[in-house]
Amino acid sequence: MSIHNLDKIFKPDSLAIVGASGREGSIGYSLITNIIKTGYQGKVFPVNPYYQFINGLKAYRSLLDIQQSVDVAVIATPMAKVPSIIKECVTAKIEGTIIISAGGKETGENGKKIEAKIKDEAAKGDLRIIGPNCMGIISTEANLNAGFANSIPKKGKLAFISQSGAICSAILDLSLKEGIGFRYFVSIGSMLDVDFGDLINYMGNETSVSSIVLYIENLTNIRKFMSAARAVSRIKPIVVLKAGKSKYGAHAASSHIGAIVGEDRIYDAAFRRAGIVRIDTIEELFDCAELMAKQPVPSGSDLAIMTNGGGPGVMATDALSVHGVEPVSLKEGTICRLDNILPSSWSKGNPINILGDASPEHWRQALEVCLAAKEIKALVIIFVPQSSSNATAVARAIVDLLRSRPYPPIFTVWMGGKEVEEGRQIFNDAGIPTYETPERAVSAFMYMYSYGRNLEMLQEIPPKLSGFLEFNLSEAKAIIEQSLKRGNTLLTEPESKALLKTYGIPINHTEVANSPEDAVRLAEEMGYPVAMKILSRNIIHKSDAHGVQLNLRGEKDVKEAFSKITARARSYNPKAEILGVTIQAMIKRADYELILGSKKDADFGPVILFGMGGIMTEILGDQAIALPPLNRLLARRLMESTKVYQMLKGYRNRPPANLELLEEIMIRLSQLVTDFPEIEELDINPMILMEDEVCAVDARIIVRPSHLSAPHHLVISPYPNQYEMTTTTKGGLKIFIRPIRPEDAPLLVDLFNAMSEKSIYYRFFTPLKSLSHKMLVAFTQIDYDRDMALVALYKTPKKERILGVARIMSKPGGTEPEFAVAVGDPWHGKGVGETLIKNLMTIAKERGMETLYGVVLSENKHMIALARKLGGKISTGQDGRECELRIDLR
Repeated sequence: MSIHNLDKIFKPDSLAIVGASGREGSIGYSLITNIIKTGYQGKVFPVNPYYQFINGLKAYRSLLDIQQSVDVAVIATPMAKVPSIIKECVTAKIEGTIIISAGGKETGENGKKIEAKIKDEAAKGDLRIIGPNCMGIISTEANLNAGFANSIPKKGKLAFISQSGAICSAILDLSLKEGIGFRYFVSIGSMLDVDFGDLINYMGNETSVSSIVLYIENLTNIRKFMSAARAVSRIKPIVVLKAGKSKYGAHAASSHIGAIVGEDRIYDAAFRRAGIVRIDTIEELFDCAELMAKQPVPSGSDLAIMTNGGGPGVMATDALSVHGVEPVSLKEGTICRLDNILPSSWSKGNPINILGDASPEHWRQALEVCLAAKEIKALVIIFVPQSSSNATAVARAIVDLLRSRPYPPIFTVWMGGKEVEEGRQIFNDAGIPTYETPERAVSAFMYMYSYGRNLEMLQEIPPKLSGFLEFNLSEAKAIIEQSLKRGNTLLTEPESKALLKTYGIPINHTEVANSPEDAVRLAEEMGYPVAMKILSRNIIHKSDAHGVQLNLRGEKDVKEAFSKITARARSYNPKAEILGVTIQAMIKRADYELILGSKKDADFGPVILFGMGGIMTEILGDQAIALPPLNRLLARRLMESTKVYQMLKGYRNRPPANLELLEEIMIRLSQLVTDFPEIEELDINPMILMEDEVCAVDARIIVRPSHLSAPHHLVISPYPNQYEMTTTTKGGLKIFIRPIRPEDAPLLVDLFNAMSEKSIYYRFFTPLKSLSHKMLVAFTQIDYDRDMALVALYKTPKKERILGVARIMSKPGGTEPEFAVAVGDPWHGKGVGETLIKNLMTIAKERGMETLYGVVLSENKHMIALARKLGGKISTGQDGRECELRIDLR
């Protein structure tokens, strides 16, 4: 669903506890005790037919007996009773529930049936459910502990969401020790209704939440999760620990692609695409949680290491090198200032070893220099107990200094045991992260730095291709449908290449021969030397059956090869249907051999693969994967993730590859699997590169019927080409309307430059001089599932120009999106804005929206008139400066 009614759960004015108990040791007792002792100020209604009072509060026999407004019901009864309780919730118009009860789908078929009943009853009302089988939730702002955890963390800006109750307990216990503050603490349970996507959407919209930490075992509704994470990670960090790194599905692979693409690699690709930082261990989860709760995101990797011991400094440096990073080089001025305050034998560089006998004042003075050094973007401070040092005094000196001034991300490492414990507590009380080892501190820093890098990558503007891409959708559809109609799931090599060709992917000329004589004739027509391959739907890997012969140079070679290949194929698989052989001209010289392909995952849909190809594909394992759809930037990032990419840029005597052409082919491949959910696997190996030429030398494609139509088989909403159209405005302008693309940023700058100061002021409510990079990214890189922006273009075969743009922006699950429109001054009064808004109204209706909402300046008479023309209602704000526009779509 959406964030609808989640406020009722996390900010309730009243709650009922179904299964509340006066029996110590029971979950019902813990629930009501926790709610009361944490200072929750709302109304509390215990529900249990066997009590008149519980914990001094009147008890009710059922929810229907309360007869007062209840926002959320916390349910802790045997699972079999939950469906009837949910029915009562609907009758009582309760809009939120937390089902603590276990015994659902995790117990087998009977549990699944109970959950199905719960879902059916909830659907009859407006009810949201967290759980079942969960620990409950904590909302510190509301002083609410609606769960059976015995304590509540301090208030903070961190949100933690976990599928594991045990992990919840461990993090909660750590937070009390380390002084980590939380806004929300959620045990999500079996996710019968509210899932990770819903909670990311909700907490992404909460200004009181600065960052989100997730513990995930599995995902439901992955498309919603990806949409939420991609939107929220742009404004606040998301860190995830995903349990389970199995090689799911690899054993059942029927092609190279199937063998290479495994479940955990897909999660990695999905998290990268969403801008999420993935961590690997519980320890790192603790460390990242502490760092995110206490420190801002580092603005760079320029880390300084300050220590009173040489060894720990080296350990920190080594930990950085694992991530390919070196400590920042100190500028001459910084070194001079440190020279003035430290003994002459200090390290004279980074790590800054201020020596073992450094006094608290020396630590303070050295830290002041580091804080003033512009080259230092983050600082790790390592203390080692030595006879002449005092861990507590040094900690106090550092905290006293940091209280008096702003500072970059700082984390401390107080190494040792009892002697440094008080110093650690001083840092925890001051909200400064502290770790036991240099490696843990550096690792936490690098994960947060990775988020910053992810954010930069998310905000890069992709370049356009040199030309426009065209695809033969109808011919591709005919090839796939014919194959499925005949019951052939594995396309032959010629069929596979024909399908690739419809989407503009270059192939080498391939002919089929059914006899030695046919083979000789075709070889002579092509010109020697030629290659010959077995043709059979039952033999997937031709080389395994010795079904490939190369460099055949004459009639004798061809006839002998035909006999050998067909005989070996029959020996390899006596039941195989031999359709003949394929004849192809030998490629004289290959600069590079690559593998490209796609594998359809049961959860994530198609996954794109790129890497080093040829017979060593699986042995060398140099491949990377990504989720479609792709643009040039994403295609380049995919290639950059491989070792072969370094060679593709040119290596020794090998010329550089045409990287833009490769990007184009990746985009074409991405579009093919985007348009056809029937493609189960697609394997091009090798894809041969020769100077500026590229061709697929061998290809195999597996197709199967799909229960999902395009593009619903993808987990990332692709470009919605169904909204493209050519039309003529009432003012006589012939325009092409389409959804905005990330590559449109330069065109949007041109539109902005075509707007007068007055038009800019009307659109942005401020006298902007230019569009910032951040604004361009926000305007062009939209999630088509959440928002929509249409541009009106004047288009020629070689050039496009944006005349106007209109957009709708909605909250997840909302029905009243906000709309805005901007048109360049030369095209005012030509009907551009009206045409764009009318098309947006159609799209909004399709999506179940009820009202378009907008705010304009009262002096913007043209926009107000247009809204009236479209049936809108106008109301003036209290100060008279602004007007609200509402266009009813119903």
